Amino acid sequence: MSKNAKIILILLLAAAVLSAGFIFMQKKQPDSPVARVTLDGELLREIPLDEVEESYSFTVDSEGGSNTILVEPGRIRVSEANCPDQVCVNQGFISDGTVPVVCLPHKLMIEIVGGGSEFDAAAG
Repeated sequence: MSKNAKIILILLLAAAVLSAGFIFMQKKQPDSPVARVTLDGELLREIPLDEVEESYSFTVDSEGGSNTILVEPGRIRVSEANCPDQVCVNQGFISDGTVPVVCLPHKLMIEIVGGGSEFDAAAG
């Protein structure tokens, strides 16, 4: 094999390896964002936020009290609660998985999963 043929073969192999690497490193299409409402660790509802067309609310009652949850297209919040600190109400709407809404006195949590909003271990 001539020197030029070896160089061309090496360049073709390098191009093939790079192309394969780009294909494998491509991230899959992110999932749709889903709000998970849990009470004392038990899943109550999963709400696909990209499927919500009109605002609605529902109430979650527990031994500790109650929380009214407002769902709007693409976002969710605790709009009313009878807990003493009102941290969950004052947090407002969430629309990604950055920070969940938590009502500690009532053991309620709303978190968003999917939608490409979660951090990986490398990103922190």
